[in-house]
Amino acid sequence: MLTRSGPYAVPEEFSKEMPYFDFINNSAAGKAMGLPDFKVLVVGAGGLGCELLKDLALSGFGDIHVIDMDTIDVSNLNRQFLFRPADVGKDKAGVAAAFINHRIEGANVTAHFNKIQDYGSDFYKQFKIVVCGLDSILARRWINAMLHSLLVYDKDGNLDPSTSIPMVDGGTEGFKGNSRVIKPGSTGHCIECMLDLYPPQTTYAMCTIAQRPRLPEHCVMYAKLILWPKEKKDEPIDGDDPDHIRWLFEQAAERAAEFGIKGVNYRLTQGVVKNIIPAVASTNAVIAASCANEAFKIATSCCAPLNNYMGFNDADGIYTYSLEYEKNPTCQVCCSIPVPLECKGGITLTALIELLKTDARYQMKQPALMAQIEGTERPKSLYQENPAALEKMLRKNLDKTLAELGITNGTLLIVQDPNAPMPFKFYCEFS
Repeated sequence: MLTRSGPYAVPEEFSKEMPYFDFINNSAAGKAMGLPDFKVLVVGAGGLGCELLKDLALSGFGDIHVIDMDTIDVSNLNRQFLFRPADVGKDKAGVAAAFINHRIEGANVTAHFNKIQDYGSDFYKQFKIVVCGLDSILARRWINAMLHSLLVYDKDGNLDPSTSIPMVDGGTEGFKGNSRVIKPGSTGHCIECMLDLYPPQTTYAMCTIAQRPRLPEHCVMYAKLILWPKEKKDEPIDGDDPDHIRWLFEQAAERAAEFGIKGVNYRLTQGVVKNIIPAVASTNAVIAASCANEAFKIATSCCAPLNNYMGFNDADGIYTYSLEYEKNPTCQVCCSIPVPLECKGGITLTALIELLKTDARYQMKQPALMAQIEGTERPKSLYQENPAALEKMLRKNLDKTLAELGITNGTLLIVQDPNAPMPFKFYCEFS
């Protein structure tokens, strides 16, 4: 590896004299040599996160932080191997950190029982690498945007490399998984670049559910959305309560039998009610090992890291491949330039907001819109849901067309959304 050429050849910045293990381990010897602190952040302490913490600690990383907002549920115990029955109800990050610190000699894992949005840029600046083991597209988008917002350029437009924090992202579903390496400020892609490749969350039309179901999921949703409120009144559904799931299963089974639909069972009912993504421990282990390996390669430059995506599938045999995703030149996050927002001239503000929520290219959650109207110094607020007093004042704009709001072809729209810590900028392009 030190002499031969090829795609995994040692990068130019690799030095055989560099004490890499002292560097990533923050050892006393390393500190005596004046080596800077090397901190790694793991985002997520679920099935993939547990594997990541173990792999990174065993790889020699000596200062690991983990952040997760969830508590341990009994359903986590079958694959999130750092947790035990006595841990149910405790925070995932704290329990996972304590387990690694106790079990692996020299490990130093710090837990943060918080949302990623609870911290600002100063918190994320302290890390050299961010490794994600998430089951949420929204969280991926937010951390991706945060890391890109930290980039600093000089007056000539040259990137300060010390402000670029690599992001290693892993994801699994059933027997399939992927890992990717994102280097903010480089020519590679980011999460936002390939947003349209993530399918929006599955939803079902109410008319289909109520009148002519075709799938077993339709029958479960009928029991959840129509029968439960009618029979149980104000009692909320608890997806972890066996009595609740059993009642919904029985009602869904009756509905399925009425329409000749097969496939309704207890497990499907719970999966639909809780919107469960199927998880397999072995897939988590493979993807976590890949991500930890990429983090180690980035930290030590011992060989070239992944460029920039790896897919894994062991549903039928084992198949893996790698490819390079290219940057989207109109990406709002890693290109930071206003992009065209194509819409019809007579579109209302309500329709525009719905477009931003449902279109696969945007997938926004709660967009707040402002427009830089020609002839005005400051952007004009069009609509936002919070605070309530401002929403009430701006509600009258919802039924107005963009033209009635003073928006013309080329008007700059500034959209803030909880999915990202930075605003999106569009210019209107009427068709």
